[in-house]
Amino acid sequence: MRRLKFLFFILSPSFSFAQQPDTVDAGGRLVTLSEVVIRSGTNVPGFIDRVRADTTFYKAFRNLRVLTYTSLNDVRMLDRKGGVKASQQSRTRQTAWKGCRVTRMLEEKHSGDFYDRSGDYRYYTAKLYDGLFFAFDTVCGQHNRVKDAKLGLNGKSGLEKHKEQLKMLFFDPGSDIPGIPLMGDKVQIFDPGHIKLYDHHIDIRERKGVLCYVFVVKAKPGLNSFDRDRIVIDEMTTWFDYKNFEVLERTYAMSYNAGLYNFDVRMHVEMTHAGKFLVPAVIRYDGTWGVAMAKKERGIFTATIFEIEPN
Repeated sequence: MRRLKFLFFILSPSFSFAQQPDTVDAGGRLVTLSEVVIRSGTNVPGFIDRVRADTTFYKAFRNLRVLTYTSLNDVRMLDRKGGVKASQQSRTRQTAWKGCRVTRMLEEKHSGDFYDRSGDYRYYTAKLYDGLFFAFDTVCGQHNRVKDAKLGLNGKSGLEKHKEQLKMLFFDPGSDIPGIPLMGDKVQIFDPGHIKLYDHHIDIRERKGVLCYVFVVKAKPGLNSFDRDRIVIDEMTTWFDYKNFEVLERTYAMSYNAGLYNFDVRMHVEMTHAGKFLVPAVIRYDGTWGVAMAKKERGIFTATIFEIEPN
């Protein structure tokens, strides 16, 4: 009933989202609030702390390790003009049981030089996609605990190291990413030293019938070249469930250039619920990567996950 009253209040004809927003200081961070957030009495410093401490986004991806589901996979490699030079479309089914999981290829078609002569992926992006989402050989010891699954590079090298760095960028944005040349703390968007490089906005809106906080962190326009070089995450928009603060949707753009290691990536993730589990339903990626000893390439992919069966 309280939620319905609140919805009626913010959506009533007498209320307009075009009203003048306000700005508050949250620990040196200037945060722009929509009128509806101001009226809701949101504790802004507490809200920022919850954003920084969030694990629901990473947890949703961990949940995929312990669930049975079907995935439609569309991977496309683009040439310099943006045309498709190689692609793969497939339907896969992951089966999970007692801490193990395995992926079966149900349907697959490909074009161009997606595979090399030995049948291996020709493109780095395809290898990363495979490593992130598939387990064609049975893998056991799987769990969805976040506390016991801290991302790190210990004992990893080559492709496995780059996969882990990619996971850290995607699943834990704002954390320190070791092993990437000259990156340092540039990815730490909540670090005090980066506060003045970003604009922060909080709003309250509906998403598919669910009331949500919308939190936007975006690089300030007009930064000088020195300050611009201190940024990796260009923009991040997150929809948090107003009731329990679960991440229901996130879009972010990241770019970085350090000679032999560079990327320009956009990612969009939409969540759904399967029983008690929050899981990604749609994952979209558009990115250009250049890594030492590998040819620079641009790939786009969409993963659509459905027919989810909790065990």
